[in-house]
Amino acid sequence: MAPIVHQTPLLTSHTIDDMVGRKVYCKMENQQKTGAFKFRGATFKLMQLTKEELKRGVITASAGNHAQGVAYAARKLGASAKIFMPEGTPLAKVHATRNYGADVVLTGESFQEAYQASMEYEKISGSVYVHPFDDYDVMTGQGTIAMELLRQEDRIDTVFVPIGGGGLIAGIAVACKHINRNIQVIGVQASGADAMYQSYHAKEMKHLTDVSTLADGIAVKEPGNSTFPIIRDYVDDVVTVTDEQIAASILFMLERNKTLTEGAGATALAGLFAYHKEIPSRHSGVIVSGGNFDIKRMTEIQELAEGFFPVEVKEKEQIAY
Repeated sequence: MAPIVHQTPLLTSHTIDDMVGRKVYCKMENQQKTGAFKFRGATFKLMQLTKEELKRGVITASAGNHAQGVAYAARKLGASAKIFMPEGTPLAKVHATRNYGADVVLTGESFQEAYQASMEYEKISGSVYVHPFDDYDVMTGQGTIAMELLRQEDRIDTVFVPIGGGGLIAGIAVACKHINRNIQVIGVQASGADAMYQSYHAKEMKHLTDVSTLADGIAVKEPGNSTFPIIRDYVDDVVTVTDEQIAASILFMLERNKTLTEGAGATALAGLFAYHKEIPSRHSGVIVSGGNFDIKRMTEIQELAEGFFPVEVKEKEQIAY
């Protein structure tokens, strides 16, 4: 995929290193094409299709980054794309998806309704469905992040990864363990959408009736049927963080490192901040998964983060925040 996807940079910060007592390397997938890692999985999936399948076009449902990833990958590989999105999807995301060349269908109040509509259309269209996470080719594409990360810094012994449905961490975990079985892979999920956390620790699939988190990119009600067994077998631990911790991490990255991350993109960093004492490491990688932030939510982020410092320290004055 090298000619198509960006090799995203690593961001390092002495301030973060001092806060958590280790070297930290943030893999900046918020600088990937379309602003998120999803472009990798969509690209690899489409690259596996035959010419005849590409001619039939691709279809999916998404309210955000996956939509843009599939739309742009389809344009790059010469396929048509139809994306079903909920009616309440922010117009900026709708316009971005259309600008990448996709036919956008707005339907239903929630992602689930848009997803059902896309599945019904697939039956009559003959298009190839590109699932946002529960697909081995999609997982493989996301795993290229780990291959790049460990080439850029081969001392990494622990990787913090956000989890929604599990496609990203499944690919990364398999890639990491293939290279070095001793690398710790730590999944981080929002406490208001913790289906994978519950499933991992119960060792069986758990389904949520509703989810509530500012990290809308990982607000998934149930793990993937294909991703869960991989995560169960390859991931070392799954932890959760609160929306306050995520919001504080968004502001920290913006103020200290001059980079904008979305809620899901800041979740792994929030996990590092919250659990650095419990999870030993000398060189930690952090997947900053996306940067497609809805700027209208900045006031909400500031209110959530007010008075909350990402890391508990004895004298906060020692660290310029």
